[in-house]
Amino acid sequence: MTYRECYEKGRAALEAMTPQNEDASLDAKLLLEAVCGTDRETLLAYGDERVVSDDEAERYSEFVTRRADHEPVAYILGEQYFMGLKFKVTHDVLIPEQDTETLVEEAMKEVHDGFRILDLCTGSGCILLSLLHYSNECSGVGTDISEEALLVAKQNAALLGLTDKSSFLNGDMYAAFDDNDDDGRSEDRVALPDGRFQLVVSNPPYIRENVIETLAPEVKSAEPYGALCGGNDGLEFYRIILGGISSVLVTGGVLIMEIGYDQGGDVSSMMKDAGFIDVRVIKDYGGNDRVVRGELK
Repeated sequence: MTYRECYEKGRAALEAMTPQNEDASLDAKLLLEAVCGTDRETLLAYGDERVVSDDEAERYSEFVTRRADHEPVAYILGEQYFMGLKFKVTHDVLIPEQDTETLVEEAMKEVHDGFRILDLCTGSGCILLSLLHYSNECSGVGTDISEEALLVAKQNAALLGLTDKSSFLNGDMYAAFDDNDDDGRSEDRVALPDGRFQLVVSNPPYIRENVIETLAPEVKSAEPYGALCGGNDGLEFYRIILGGISSVLVTGGVLIMEIGYDQGGDVSSMMKDAGFIDVRVIKDYGGNDRVVRGELK
């Protein structure tokens, strides 16, 4: 079977099995490139010459079947690009999305050399590690309640050469900074030097509980529920973050959080009530409210 024949077979299968998938052609190409170790030019330049081996064809068929069953391509391939960097992803972390790059871009406007950065609900570590990669002499801490997610974040730090600049702590929000956990272990926990960070970022769970079932299968069935659900009103984690923010953020420090498209007003009001000034809502490239930032008074 030629490369083109294999691709056409995969594309047709995805279109037939998931007719709502508008990216069937792109998905079929990406999966075939991953299986064959080829690039985007192969189909156009060598599609009728490059022969696909039986092993490659079998693996490609497995990938196509998984995608047709609504498993996201990023999970199938185990990687996703974000801010121009490649991140490892598993079903234990959210897939880094382009919308979240708005948060990183806004945070980069606030970062100065030598800043200490805290990333609450770090997941894959993509936000914190992107900030560390594109800044000078900064260090950071990422916290998450999921030990499995932190393993992924630590692997990403190693892949990007940022292990020495980053620490990842397990715990429920600010509890990650406790000296001891329930079983007395403290080796993975750190004290806060001088108590504070100059910049805190977070992409917390913010989807309303009753909305999750209406999401695409690729989201509601594949991505971790705990990283999606923000409680009955979607604002649960913003309350927790703002309730303890003064213990980790310096006076004059900046907090930047991702929000849902309809949460700008609510989260802005919550930040002002928590003592933040210069509170602003930033839109993403699609024109939707995506990020709220403010300075701690």
